[in-house]
Amino acid sequence: MGRSTAETAPEYLSLTAEPVREHLAAATQLETFLTGAGTLTLDQRMLLVDQALVLLEQNYVHLPLKISMHAVNPVQRLRLIRRQLEQQTAATMPPEWIFHSEMSKVFHSVRDLHTNYQLPAPFAGKIAFLPFLVEETTDGPEPRFLITRVVQGFSAPAFAPGVEVTHWSGVPIEQAVELNAARFAGGNVAARRSRGVESLTVRSLSAHLPPFEEWVTVSYVGTDGVARELRENWQIVENRPSAAGPEGEASLVLGLDHESEEVSRAKVMLFVPHVIEQQLAVDAGRSPDIAAGETASTMPEVFTARTVQTPSGTFGHIRIHTFHVPDAGAFVEEFVRLIGELPQNGLIVDVRGNGGGSVWASELTLQTLTPRRITPEPFQFINTPLNLRICRSNPRLRPWVSSMEQSVETGATFSAALPLTPEDLANQIGQQYFGPVVLITNARCYSATDMFAAGFQDHAIGTVLGTDDNTGAGGANVWEQGQFMEDFPVASSPYLPLPNGAGMRVAIRRSLRVGERAGAPLEDLGVVPDERHRMTRRDLLEGNVDLMARAGELLRAQPVRELTIADVTRADGSLRLRLKTANVDRVDVYLDRRPRTSVDIPDGRADVTVPGAGAATSVRVDGFALGELVASSSRRL
Repeated sequence: MGRSTAETAPEYLSLTAEPVREHLAAATQLETFLTGAGTLTLDQRMLLVDQALVLLEQNYVHLPLKISMHAVNPVQRLRLIRRQLEQQTAATMPPEWIFHSEMSKVFHSVRDLHTNYQLPAPFAGKIAFLPFLVEETTDGPEPRFLITRVVQGFSAPAFAPGVEVTHWSGVPIEQAVELNAARFAGGNVAARRSRGVESLTVRSLSAHLPPFEEWVTVSYVGTDGVARELRENWQIVENRPSAAGPEGEASLVLGLDHESEEVSRAKVMLFVPHVIEQQLAVDAGRSPDIAAGETASTMPEVFTARTVQTPSGTFGHIRIHTFHVPDAGAFVEEFVRLIGELPQNGLIVDVRGNGGGSVWASELTLQTLTPRRITPEPFQFINTPLNLRICRSNPRLRPWVSSMEQSVETGATFSAALPLTPEDLANQIGQQYFGPVVLITNARCYSATDMFAAGFQDHAIGTVLGTDDNTGAGGANVWEQGQFMEDFPVASSPYLPLPNGAGMRVAIRRSLRVGERAGAPLEDLGVVPDERHRMTRRDLLEGNVDLMARAGELLRAQPVRELTIADVTRADGSLRLRLKTANVDRVDVYLDRRPRTSVDIPDGRADVTVPGAGAATSVRVDGFALGELVASSSRRL
């Protein structure tokens, strides 16, 4: 049954796509990889526990919520680990993997993908993978699990996308998924199950210990209808380098599930290497090869934009793979350019599997899809003496100081709730797309993507269509342990460098929703979709065809608006606007943000004259239908 031995790399790795072939050829099997693991001293283990105690006890914003919702006490568990270490010696301390296992259990117990214990070398930066992907379809009476992607070059008898997996190493597949889900963090049932499926074949070793088993035995019904078994060894390889993230002040406003980001990079390398080819072409100044109906992006690892044909009509579809970008402004600019080249009668914004990134990038994008003014989500610290020291020492955090100081008298658990995204910036460019919009989510939407979905729903931009019952429910701003060190002189810092490339992250500020759900935390609750779609076999194997059809039905039911300032002229102190409109019965005109006139108009073109325009430098036109704001267009003069 075995396809390879510990000494021989599997043949398929020499047959993978050219952009990743050399990289994947360096993969090693689990048994070989583990021979070099385990170099932490007893003192280094104690240091890691002490630093975890500082972060969870003094900085972790969700600690009260997690203790209540999940009946856990991570601080006490760390104290017990510390006590056990004190009773050990270099000769009697257990193997390093047991220490890592205990630390991982503490961090996973809070079910927060922002709050991580990152394993040190040699685990850091590595992924464990099998050469195929398993996904779940729930459109029948019972869940079914299908192979949906296979690494190029890999083959097995009657094994291809579409075959159904029945057992995983002898365990019925659904039970194996549930057992797997229990090991991985996730704020709600949908998020845990989604992670349980994904981690069957791809895992980040920065966030998790390697698999316990050196190989898996997959029982499946082959393409010929015959029940078969396949035994495949886990492979370990260095992950692709992370894309450049924000720096400076922008690095303090991250909302990112680092594990999802790492797994997404791995899945691109393994299953869609043509995206890497596209990025290499863009970097070299060449036009990337794209599929029919697709619009070329300058950020192919961030966006996929295309035109989709559905039974309800032809619509635009833009997939946002990540918000983890160095420049939020450039992100929004490319998003606007892409949606401008797609059909204007309806847009599907698809954020499934997006682990987040820049909070600014996610919240600045909302304004482009709605005439309503965007209210960014507010964020709170937990009130502790150490968090107060941090806010006092960092000028960018001073707005939170007064409420934290007052908490000594009031006993408030949390600081004032203040936005990370400046409100003027969140409304600076305004609406850019006027057709109806549907947002597609799933349980692997996390952090800044949770915030994007919450903002989309809270501002009534359109319908949220979910393929799971919740988004991943990550409602916080995350900081690395090293970022805390920057706010203190070395001599007085409670934060110390971690050994061997180990790392820790913690949710430092929690987010609250706005609009009708104002004040509700996003953590653990997530965004419940307005409509639910169960992924079908055709979705998994034929490019989401049924999902796109459902989104098309929702778009067709909504009116297509238009409000364009086609021309502006000045004459005799007046401003003459030529407007192009659709499904708008009234426009209000603002000059330099001040209301100047309101005019009833029929559909089609309309001329509006604004007397006394003087030296106005900007104009905004708001369009209404039956008294409701439905479109807005702005222009510099």
